[in-house]
Amino acid sequence: MYLNNIKPFLDFLSSIIGVILLFPLFIVVTVLLCFVNNGKPFFFQLRPGKNGKIFKIVKFKTMNDKRDSKGALLPDSERLTKIGNYVRKTSLDEIPQLLNVIKGEMSIIGPRPLLTNYLHLYNDFQNRRHEVKPGITGWAQVNGRNAISWDKKFEYDVWYVENISFTLDIQILYRSISKVLSSEGINAVDSATIEPFDGE
Repeated sequence: MYLNNIKPFLDFLSSIIGVILLFPLFIVVTVLLCFVNNGKPFFFQLRPGKNGKIFKIVKFKTMNDKRDSKGALLPDSERLTKIGNYVRKTSLDEIPQLLNVIKGEMSIIGPRPLLTNYLHLYNDFQNRRHEVKPGITGWAQVNGRNAISWDKKFEYDVWYVENISFTLDIQILYRSISKVLSSEGINAVDSATIEPFDGE
């Protein structure tokens, strides 16, 4: 009952409240990112949701589109702007995903939606993360986020799917706020972002 009825209602209600309360901050961050990203404050990307259904996620754009002499994008660490770095450290880049939650594509709590080109790489165990809606934060995020291995990330995601409850979601939400305040686990070691998943 919680997963199919109570959780979606709480997601919708809390997202509406969140959008209203965070709207002034949303405007400020949007304006600042417009200046450093050539008028492009938002990042859109296709991601797999529940049962692998594809949707378009929206986040604040923390990296610019600078390229080298051959036209290839520079490494993530070189494209991460100072404002973008702050937005990422404080997890403000996740705020626009409240719109995805309102649309019913995401949940506040759930496995993070990964890239679509990983879909064919998952084994049956890893693919279980798609049995529920993806979340803005989740069990893997409060247990290491980008600082843990892919194996651990999938292990945490599937554990959440098997143990989902209101009490667990409250625990994850509380720990997520603590992680944000301490900026813990934002980046992988020696990298601005986590290494791509290769199926190994």
